[in-house]
Amino acid sequence: MALGVIPHVDLPQSVAIGETVVLKTSITHPMESGLRKDSNGKVIPRSIINRFSCDFNDQPVIDVKMEAAIAQNPYFEFTAVVHESGTFTFRWYDDDGDIYVETKDIAVV
Repeated sequence: MALGVIPHVDLPQSVAIGETVVLKTSITHPMESGLRKDSNGKVIPRSIINRFSCDFNDQPVIDVKMEAAIAQNPYFEFTAVVHESGTFTFRWYDDDGDIYVETKDIAVV
């Protein structure tokens, strides 16, 4: 498990039916490429967030595969149309098998 990994999500708490919302996500992660060496000359193992996905009420919204060239603390901003109240589930997949999950509810008013 990478140290200090913290997911961040920003979206409104409520929307009008059929409204397009902007979802902003990031995750604090060191994103080690596997190409650098430590002070003893040993290769630092690769450790990146290799996939990001978002579902709304268990239906896929976005699914992104990432490679070693991605920057530290990856940020994604995207839109979704909301027709009902529900829950967004955000998942970041780490090379070491860890999955970081954040959920946010949104209400249609």
